[in-house]
Amino acid sequence: MTDTGTRAGTDTDSDAARGHSTATLYEASSSYARVCTPVLRAVWSGARVAGPAFTVQGVGGDNLALHRAVTEAPVGSVLVVDLRGAAHGHWGEILAVAAQQRGLLGLVVDGGVRDVAEQAQLGFPVFAPHVTVVGTGKEHPGLFGVPVRVGGVVVRPGDLVVGDADGVVVVPAAAVPATLDASDARVADERRALAAIRAGVSTLDLYGLREQTGHGS
Repeated sequence: MTDTGTRAGTDTDSDAARGHSTATLYEASSSYARVCTPVLRAVWSGARVAGPAFTVQGVGGDNLALHRAVTEAPVGSVLVVDLRGAAHGHWGEILAVAAQQRGLLGLVVDGGVRDVAEQAQLGFPVFAPHVTVVGTGKEHPGLFGVPVRVGGVVVRPGDLVVGDADGVVVVPAAAVPATLDASDARVADERRALAAIRAGVSTLDLYGLREQTGHGS
């Protein structure tokens, strides 16, 4: 078990990341950001999360590690849980309420969850590949603070995890400041591009693509 302290990462980075989409962070990251497999999705519409990873290695079909993680994870962290894709309902309304009470930001899990409607009503963000009512055992305490593989991506403690309607991206902790700065710049560029398009400029001209069409001026 790892000493987790009382608060994960920095609130400033988490707040800044919440201001950007996963697509923006990925495109701005200079290939640092890693994209989880597309089957790892928000289980309710509108779910969004951004924060430092608290990593959990569990056993598929067992959720004792999740009960422990909710108790021990630092305030302001995102639970990132490797359950090897097991299609069991490892997480539901009870754990979501407990996580909110503890100040946790959300869950990204390579395994199944349930109680989707209740979690949507709570506003607790959950990203998972499966929704199923199948229950779990409670025998394996799991490991915390170790590298885990979730959605085909290796996630380390403290990595920035961001999820929205387009999927989940992971930015290594050391690359977070540069990625956030580059994301700010990209958003400014996109605003200028949108203004030009609304003023009548074609995307072919805006991005210098006309030559590639074979109809350059």
